[in-house]
Parts: sequence; C-alpha cells; structure tokens
Amino acid sequence: MTDKHERSQTLNGTVVLITGASRGLGAALAREFARAGAALALASRAASADELARVRREAEALGAAVLTISADVAQRDDVERLAAEALSRFGRVDILINNASALGPTPLPLLLDTPPDAFRDVLETNVLGPFLLTRALAGQMLARNSGLVINVSSDAGAVGYAHWGAYGASKAALDQITRVWAAELDGSGVGIVSVDPGSMDTRMHREAVPDEDPAAWADPARVAPFFLQIATTDPRLINGRRFEAQEPKSLAALHNLVAAHKEPSHA
Repeated sequence: MTDKHERSQTLNGTVVLITGASRGLGAALAREFARAGAALALASRAASADELARVRREAEALGAAVLTISADVAQRDDVERLAAEALSRFGRVDILINNASALGPTPLPLLLDTPPDAFRDVLETNVLGPFLLTRALAGQMLARNSGLVINVSSDAGAVGYAHWGAYGASKAALDQITRVWAAELDGSGVGIVSVDPGSMDTRMHREAVPDEDPAAWADPARVAPFFLQIATTDPRLINGRRFEAQEPKSLAALHNLVAAHKEPSHA
C-alpha cells in the first residue's frame, strides 16, 4: 500500500465519483484514489455532511481536487443533480464507484419480520441508486469509448444468510444488473464489474452483527488498494466480472488477466 503521505500519478487526470464516501470503505477509497492522483467527486447523504467534509479535507491534503455533494442515491432528483454537478465541475466522470448502501432495520430481522417499507428502502438505495447513477453517467463514458463502473457487492448477495434478507436480496440484484449491463456494454470500451469487499470493520457492519468481534474484520484501508488495482486495469479485460477483494484468488485472477493481455501474440 502507498505510504499515507506519498502521492503517485497512477490515475493522474482521472475523475472518480464515489458514493457513500463519508465513512467506512467509501472514505478509504477517497483517500486511496487521492493518493493515486485522481480528481474526486464524493457523495453522501446530507446527514453525513460533517463526515464528508472531513474526508474532503483529508483528500485535499493528499493533493486531490475534490467536489463534495450531498445526495441520496435512492432519489432520482438527487442522482440527476449529483451527476450534473460532477460533470459541470470536471467535464467527465471516468470511474464510478457505487458504494452507498443501506442495511435496513437493526438488529437485522428475519425476512418474515421485515417491514415492507424497510425492504423497499434497502432496494431503492442498493439497487435503484446504482441503476440511476450508472444510467446518468454511462452516456458520457460511451461517447469516449472509455470508462468503468464498480458496484460494491457482498457475499450476502451470493449466500443465503439468515437475517440478511433485504440486504442480501439487494446485492444479488446488483450483481445481476452488473452482468446484464456488462453484456450490453461489451465491445464498447466501457466496463462494469462488481466487487465484494469482504468483512470490514465499519459502522454498518458493527450495527449488523453487534455480537461479533470487529478485530476479526479487515480495516477498509487494507481493502481499498484492490479497488485501485481494478481501476487501473483496462475495462475491456474485466467487464462483467465479480471479484472478492480479500480473496487471493481474485487478485491472482486479475494479475493473470493483465499478464495475458500484455503477452505478445504468436498467431
């Protein structure tokens, strides 16, 4: 991982939009991409404005140009304003990271006990939000034949954990949207992937499982570099893939893809 005071030029000139950037993984991604030279559009809900302002100061101290926007990705008007403000400030968005997520009621209830309105709220944030924002920004990526969308998923979307019904259903839907969009974007130069960051020591995870030991979970700062690896890979090589950030096999698969692309053809 890059030293916290060092700024590389890995993503110099690249514009990255990160939702849910006020804390946890989103804040760690903001710092990681700032160190890599990216310009940042950072979004979170209005209730997190103070935390988002702190992340902005941290990213600016690392040399990044930063725009912060209060927006609820579950609201179409907010999403359209978020996209418009980012494009107005930077002229384009090269990488979109759909990180904002809602957990639902805590302690996590059984599906049988999940209020319908709470179920709907989770789906609107975790599925509708990424759909709306990707839809709002994909056009300008396609116009340049270049861009990447990273959807933050979860193993709860692949395994049926008790009590994780609303969240798990939303992440399963997000993975499927990723696969469908990847098929539709194939050959365009624009890619879309999903990344399961694994168990992390975040506020949301502590609220979800308050009886577990957070010491067993990864610091989001240790997970963020995997996203940087994804962001610096040709989108055409990874389009449609699902990665597990804390699994060595995912990192190995990514390295193998890049290495195979670099090998000279013997045809």
